[in-house]
This record gives sequence, C-alpha cells and structure tokens, in this order.
Amino acid sequence: MASINSILTKLVMKTNFLYSDEMYLRMLFRLKMGYKLNLKNPKTYSEKLMWLKLHDHNPEYTKLVDKFAVKDIVAHKIGSQYVIPTLGIWDRPEDIEWDKLPNRFVLKTTHGGGNTGVVICKDKATFDKDKAIEKLNRSLKQDIYKTLREWPYKNVPRRIIAEQFIEGEHNDLPDYKFFCFDGEVKALFIGTERGSGNVKFDYFDADFNHLDLVQTHPMSGRTIPKPVCFEEMKDIAGRLSQGIPHVRIDLYEVRGHIYFGEYTFYHHGGCVPFHPQSWDFVFGSWITLKQDNMISH
Repeated sequence: MASINSILTKLVMKTNFLYSDEMYLRMLFRLKMGYKLNLKNPKTYSEKLMWLKLHDHNPEYTKLVDKFAVKDIVAHKIGSQYVIPTLGIWDRPEDIEWDKLPNRFVLKTTHGGGNTGVVICKDKATFDKDKAIEKLNRSLKQDIYKTLREWPYKNVPRRIIAEQFIEGEHNDLPDYKFFCFDGEVKALFIGTERGSGNVKFDYFDADFNHLDLVQTHPMSGRTIPKPVCFEEMKDIAGRLSQGIPHVRIDLYEVRGHIYFGEYTFYHHGGCVPFHPQSWDFVFGSWITLKQDNMISH
C-alpha cells in the first residue's frame, strides 16, 4: 500500500504547473527528504542543489546537458578522442535511418536524464524497432524542468542521436561519476552490474578509498579495482568542471580508454536521502554559493 508521502508526492508532481519554482521545490523537498528546505542558509548538499536550481541559470548549462551539443564543447576542452562518435541525429524516431546504422549502436534522446531515453541495440537481427520507437517517443515527452525544476534542461532541443556502441569487459560497462566543485574532484561513485538489472553503486573519496555511503542502490559488496587511468579521469573531470560551483562529470573507461558520458548538475535531482545523513552535510560543505556570480531569472 502506498504511503501518504508517496501519494502526496505524486499529486504535487502531477500538478507541478500550479506552483512557482520555489514553492514547488519546497513541497517536493519536504516530501522526499523529510525535512524543511532552508534556502536562506542552506547547509546540506541537497539544500544547496535546490538553491542552485533557483539561482544559477548560466545559459551555457543548456548546451552542457544537450547530449549532442556538448560533444563539440568537450572535444574542444579535452580532445575529440574522449567523445563517443555520433552516427546520426534525427528530430523524430520515425526518421531514423536504420539501414545506415551498424549492427550495434545506442540511441539517446538529447534532452533526457536518468537513462529514460536510452535504447541499446546489440544485434540488429533481433532488435525490435517498433518497441524502440515507442520508447523514444515516450521519452521525448519527458520534461525534467517541469518535474524537478532542473533549469538547464528547459530549452534543450528534443532530438534523437545514435552513438557508437561501447562495451567493457564481461558485458558490463561501469560508469564513473565524479563529484566536482569548481574544478576539484572530491568524491565519485561507480555504477556496476547495469546489464543484470540489479545495479550497484559504490562511493569513493578522491583517493579511491571506499565510503560507507548508500543512495538509491546498494553497494556491490566486493572490491572494485581502481582504474589504471584513474588520475587521468580525475584530471578530465576537473578540467570539464572548472568555473562551475558544482557538477557531476560522468565518464566511462573501456580497456584503458576514457570516454565522456555527460554533465549532471543535480545529482539524483537533489531529492534522494543520504545514508547515513551525515554525508549530506559533508557534500554540502564542498559547495560554495556565491550570489554575486550567479545568473538567475
């Protein structure tokens, strides 16, 4: 049976158009996090993400979360060798030129988040195009700005891109998500076992020491080896995040080669509790809010 909180959360999200950004975030935060949002003197990481949603509206962020536009920016900053090659781009799923795509590829909506607009093809012979088109059309309707007030996504063009398929060892592709604070990596987490449908998240500090921290998914319970190119990954994440109060830089590593994943400005939307909660304050202490340097509307 659904809890009162989950029912109220669904109701608030369904009627999101009725509220100002601040009012909406205050209600959503209280329901999801269990404590009142303090915007006058935010202390926790989650509170500061809400503050940034409302006050840091740098127009450059729109390009950084656009999965197509960001490729040129990243190539200019760190080199095209870190960018996953694009195979095609279309306005509608029905326009996809299937015959021009290789046997394996990945389709993504350019404005989506949380893997909702991702379709993976490992073999065209068994690939269900109709199901893919249905999912992509559904994903094109996703609006992260309305549901989570993530401002950077508000004006991203809604398109579909095809990318080269990349794969790690044992059919798993761990992704490395670096928490960056004005160009400095402070922590990261690694997502594993994605192919199994039983995803695990393991958090580490900047020196790759495992942290006793859980959010959304359990720890793997095993020793995760430190990537050979870990220092290079940290350097890349730092360079890509310079001048930004806080952003998560997501990277992939395939047999020693690093690929850029995406910019994530609001980790889990800023609405997922930390366990233990003390980490919410630790991560929050790493964000410096400077009202004078922000661009808001």
